[in-house]
Amino acid sequence: MNNLIRLGGEGAWHDRDDAWTLLREVPAVLPEGDLILPLEAWLTCRRELAREQSCPETSEPGGSRASSFLQKSGVWLGPDDDLQRLLGQLDKLPLIAIDFPSFRDGRGYSLAYLLRRRLGWQGELRAVGDVLRDQLAHLRQCGFDAFAVRQDKSVEDALKGLAGLSVLYGRSAIEPRPLFRRR
Repeated sequence: MNNLIRLGGEGAWHDRDDAWTLLREVPAVLPEGDLILPLEAWLTCRRELAREQSCPETSEPGGSRASSFLQKSGVWLGPDDDLQRLLGQLDKLPLIAIDFPSFRDGRGYSLAYLLRRRLGWQGELRAVGDVLRDQLAHLRQCGFDAFAVRQDKSVEDALKGLAGLSVLYGRSAIEPRPLFRRR
């Protein structure tokens, strides 16, 4: 994803070297590298591993098994996906991407907040799909720390969207205390 913005201790920056590949549909032969799979495909691979069967073949030499594949895999959640299906498996995930099929669909905000606050997940949380500049500050408040801005939009312009709010008044995933309690 070449339109990726990351947050860190030094602020926000455009990550031109992102190694992750988002697969909206899982092919019979998986490409090499770090993959972000749909929830159902990721869970299927986990079940098959538990039964000591292999997942879809990888294109790596020697036909490596699914265990090496899952070490390099993240999951993406759609707005209708149930977080309960990930309970007990969050520690195996280096990255969770939440899809925004439309900028008007706010269910991804709730998923992110629940992952961070209720489930205590600490890994990378990435917004993907119809992600626009105006959403970034609010996405950050819900716990996102990476944003795959829509391909037809400017990353430099989107970075300005993160700088737009200097003070958070209400509670959020990054600051659970309201402003009047922060003295």
